[in-house]
Amino acid sequence: MRGRAIRAGAALLSTALLMGATSAPKLAPVRVDHHMHVHSPAILAFLPAYCESPGRIGKCAPAFLEPLTPEDLLAEMDRAGVRRGLIMSTGYLAESPMVAPARPDAAAILRSANDWTVGIATKYSTRLSAFVGINPITPSALPEITRWRGDARVTGVKLHLTNSGVDLRKDSDVAALAGVFGAAAKARLAIMIHMRTRAANYGAQDVRRFLADVLPRAGNNPVQIAHAGGWGGIDANTLSALGAFAEAIEADRSRFAHVWFDLAAVWKADTKQQDKKALVTLIRRIGPAHFLPASDWPFSKDLVDYYRNRYPLLPLTTAEWTVIRTNVAPYARH
Repeated sequence: MRGRAIRAGAALLSTALLMGATSAPKLAPVRVDHHMHVHSPAILAFLPAYCESPGRIGKCAPAFLEPLTPEDLLAEMDRAGVRRGLIMSTGYLAESPMVAPARPDAAAILRSANDWTVGIATKYSTRLSAFVGINPITPSALPEITRWRGDARVTGVKLHLTNSGVDLRKDSDVAALAGVFGAAAKARLAIMIHMRTRAANYGAQDVRRFLADVLPRAGNNPVQIAHAGGWGGIDANTLSALGAFAEAIEADRSRFAHVWFDLAAVWKADTKQQDKKALVTLIRRIGPAHFLPASDWPFSKDLVDYYRNRYPLLPLTTAEWTVIRTNVAPYARH
């Protein structure tokens, strides 16, 4: 009798698990990817020397060097059902302090990369929006923003603090970054910023300095924080930085109506569950409406797998995922 009961219970459990697996809610499709890249020909020619430079902090990933084309990107978007992508120029790489010795033609390479990125976004205007790239602490930064001011083909400015060697604890770097934010706001160009620096203990203190001395210069201009405040992956530094944003947002939400965080390459299949739960807690404190779907393609590789299988590994509710996956920043609307 007891054996039959056990077998019956096991059968019911198996049925329940099967029903749960087959009736799992289907997540909303991602229609806009807010963080993508395609290297220009000028940058592709520059990359071998850049990746072998003694100033590099690590080896370049193979995907970083792959000579992918805009058509490759569009084909991948089509496979995944992504209708529109924000494409970030990688022109800022040319002026990176990691390049040793510095290239005398760095500013020219940067301009060429930006011209090319704007060109492909113009060619595929129904699918792509262009962000020009600058290093915010070089002499070419403000002139490059001025060069694109009033150009309807350009959506925004991409900043990469790690690659640019920006130190958020150095007054002159903070002042230069604030100047760039002010210039972008005057030019009505959205700002996309990879905030994490090379500081080993990057985190809350850097975000607090950014919030006090840089973000106010943006006014109501849109600002997108890449990788949820980190540089991809979840670690103590990223959680510390995002936690500082959460504290500030909870204190005064009106200051952050124009601020979003993209979720590009923030977790992987092997990310610890406790780290994913910590990230979910911060997303809920900040509010899912402030988070944008993004891939950092081509580093995400297969966009179908990325959005269908990897994204759902973060333990958000279906309702929360619907908000995030369908979220479209104002500057990404066509």
